[in-house]
Amino acid sequence: MIKLIEKGVYLKNGKLVKAKTVDKENAKKTISYKILSAHNFSGDDKKLNVKFDEITSHDITYVGIIQTAKASGLEKFPIPYTLTNCHNSLCAVGGTINEDDHVFGLSAAKKYGGAFVPPHLAVIHQYMREMRAFSGGMILGSDSHTRYGALGTMAVGEGGPELVKQLLGRTYDVDYPEVVAVYLKGKLRKGVGPHDVALALVKATFKNGFVKNRILEFIGTGIKGLSMDFRNGIDVMTTETTCLSSVWETDEKTQKYYVEHDRAGAYKELKAEDGAYYDKGIVIDLGKVEPMIALPFHPSNAYTIKDFLSRPYELLKEAEEAGKKLLPKGEFKLTDKIIDGKVYVEQGVIAGCAGGMYENIAEASNILGDKAIDNNDFTLDVYPSSQPVYKGLVDNGYIGKLMDNGAVIKTAFCGPCFGAGDVPQNNGLSIRHTTRNFESREGSKPANGQLSAVALMDARSIAATALNNGAITSAMDLAYSNKIKKYRFDTKIYRSRVFNGVGKADNSLSLKYGPNIADWPEMEELKDNLLLKVVSVLHDPVTTTDELIPSGETSSYRSNPLKLAEFALSRKDPMYVSRAKAVKSEGFPTDLGLDASVTSYGSVVCSIKPGDGSAREQAASCQRVLGGVANIAKEYATKRYRSNLINWGMLPLLCDNNDFSVGEYIYVEGVREFIQSGAKEIAAKVLGDNPRTITLKMDALTDAEKQIILKGCLINYYKG
Repeated sequence: MIKLIEKGVYLKNGKLVKAKTVDKENAKKTISYKILSAHNFSGDDKKLNVKFDEITSHDITYVGIIQTAKASGLEKFPIPYTLTNCHNSLCAVGGTINEDDHVFGLSAAKKYGGAFVPPHLAVIHQYMREMRAFSGGMILGSDSHTRYGALGTMAVGEGGPELVKQLLGRTYDVDYPEVVAVYLKGKLRKGVGPHDVALALVKATFKNGFVKNRILEFIGTGIKGLSMDFRNGIDVMTTETTCLSSVWETDEKTQKYYVEHDRAGAYKELKAEDGAYYDKGIVIDLGKVEPMIALPFHPSNAYTIKDFLSRPYELLKEAEEAGKKLLPKGEFKLTDKIIDGKVYVEQGVIAGCAGGMYENIAEASNILGDKAIDNNDFTLDVYPSSQPVYKGLVDNGYIGKLMDNGAVIKTAFCGPCFGAGDVPQNNGLSIRHTTRNFESREGSKPANGQLSAVALMDARSIAATALNNGAITSAMDLAYSNKIKKYRFDTKIYRSRVFNGVGKADNSLSLKYGPNIADWPEMEELKDNLLLKVVSVLHDPVTTTDELIPSGETSSYRSNPLKLAEFALSRKDPMYVSRAKAVKSEGFPTDLGLDASVTSYGSVVCSIKPGDGSAREQAASCQRVLGGVANIAKEYATKRYRSNLINWGMLPLLCDNNDFSVGEYIYVEGVREFIQSGAKEIAAKVLGDNPRTITLKMDALTDAEKQIILKGCLINYYKG
């Protein structure tokens, strides 16, 4: 199904050929090189200073970004900035604060010259596909699933401070990434959807880090047989491989998509030249892909549905044991879903930037036909990804049919993907065509003795499961028609409701603040030396950003740094916040014989591999406002989390061991000189019951990153 080629490959006569010799000049024949070089302002092909064409954010992140940029001297948006409202439109925690933030966003779009997409109108990535992406362009978003590669747009998901840099005319600085060819061949079988291809790709590449921080370039003969919805559905899931970005070759179907969305001028043909060199290769035989299921608690924990159903007890038991480790109290069961040899689930959800597209929902409707969902214990919720998609489904009769089937149709919203909507019951198992199924991401709270779980599946097999009364079923096992009615995009919906003030800044207007919107607290510069107190030690192989700062209803407090910080690590280490606060309130310890006037003091979180998943900067900023000054890890799961630490003035330190204990002190003498010099490692002393000397390391920093850390944070850096 999927073949990984570790060494370099060439594209010759439309096929991938293993490289016998490496000619890096031929790397310039890739689509990726051409796009990156057109946006690079460094004059150095190896060290990129990228300026993006556009940026975008949703309502978990845009208030903080604008507040940070404003504190750093923002006068107007220098490039198109689209503010969407798809993450907190149903979260009612805190009274007026959600809508207060939406009003703030609209006032910012008017004042600084941006676009504002109101709640329920579209999820961020569907709107950007429909209205803003363009072939050969680059878009930066403060959401990890910022991926528009299928439309020929190289898009990157990063933390908010990276968008602040773009708003202030600065650049996105990164070493030139390796480029991996993803060669698609063959023809899909009926019942196989984009999520099946995507989950197979994630399974093959996540754990081994095969594409980490690299660019995936999709090429090959199999692309022509894929619709744009199908391509977009695969592309958005490339985030789960931990790649940096993605881009696809474009063709007449891409061009037709732009024409149908009233943006014919956005199309440009993108093709890799014959002889193009790639650092690695992946070959996907589409004809061999089967319906997949990703079991809790990661998209890479994937199996074919056929394999899963051949040994459900074994695989569910593994997930069950993993879930039990998350619970300080209470019970967690998954093996009880097996009844008379079948595996029953309580909920199905088709939603968001991955699942909520027209073709997924239309084909799911075809599978259900005229049959009602004959099981009151199973629910099916469907969220079209935008109002135009919703209208197209209504016009062609699919919404009415789904309602008749017993499905509940809801508006465009990202909540089911991060725990702000459709939270299953305790011990419940939900199958979802959404992007992630990390632990607790569906909204449960293990610290309170409650845990539910999500398995990822394609919309087609979710519909097949609904047809089979909640018993997990592969869509390939059914006889149905996969022919669907043509979708017609109606741009009037956006013209009637979206505020488009791009390039029309009006500084006479004022920002509108609700009572929950607060400024960032002051942050100190780094002194000559550094004293850290360990306040949390995490031993999980990977720590996601959802564990560092939970999503869901906590995100309602996203515009108040101190209130949001109260939730930091609450689902992983409930004592973290009180320990971090104690370090800050008790002040510099006087019994260690150290000079406080030349030594910075703060808390540190130690872990194995933090930062997988979301781009939300709050995973770092919440630690910072609680007095955090560093992370220590064996490695960082993503570039974006490491960047978030740096932009908030925290040191992204590395250590080969994670044998620290809560309460220990770590003293790093000469840390400021260490940062300035660009040295790769420094000796440090662990103080406490087990005193010892350790070696701390740090990957290379750019000159700007060094200054940001020395100044204490990005805001201080821009203030001068």
